[in-house]
Amino acid sequence: MIRVFIVDDHPLVQEGIKSLLTNEKDIEVCGYAMNAQSCIGYFVNNKADVILMDINLPDKSGIDLCREIKQSHPDVMVLGLSTFNQGSYVTRMMENGASGYVLKNADKTEMIEAIHQVSKGKTYLSFEAGQAMRKENSNPASQIPVLTRREKEILQLIAEGFTNPEIASQLYLSPTTVDTHRKNLLAKLNVKNTASLVKFAMEHDLIGKSPG
Repeated sequence: MIRVFIVDDHPLVQEGIKSLLTNEKDIEVCGYAMNAQSCIGYFVNNKADVILMDINLPDKSGIDLCREIKQSHPDVMVLGLSTFNQGSYVTRMMENGASGYVLKNADKTEMIEAIHQVSKGKTYLSFEAGQAMRKENSNPASQIPVLTRREKEILQLIAEGFTNPEIASQLYLSPTTVDTHRKNLLAKLNVKNTASLVKFAMEHDLIGKSPG
């Protein structure tokens, strides 16, 4: 029996994966975690064979969590799970010890195949993930991370010179949330300040031209 543990902060995703695996005679979903801390806590006293691990968790990157889990539980196989098919995510996940990577739009056959392969100690990359990884390794420009819709909105407004409170007002967010997004953008695009952020965004066509 392959014991599978799911780490994802979206209950619908958790339930969707569970329903895909429900009737599989040799796979059992042994637990869930909504964040990295809960996942680490589970493995203090419990075991699993395969972790389906979301890349984008609320308290820590799945990439960092993968490294921690593999250091403390090397026999647990990690299967990256994400909506991102960006080559840099796939590469970093595999470098940190993951045995595979599938997208959240994977069908039942692919998900089961991936779980079986990594549980045997083999590597499994979905077709899209494999393509993205090859493309990233051959084209440095493709290493630019994918931005979410919200990040693009905030980046555009930053480029237009709006302050955090002004952006918060326009997007009906709290200034703290906007500040978090701003810091995430700096980290994601590997720049040190707002001026560098705007320059990078313009050079790589991540934003539209400012009106007027």
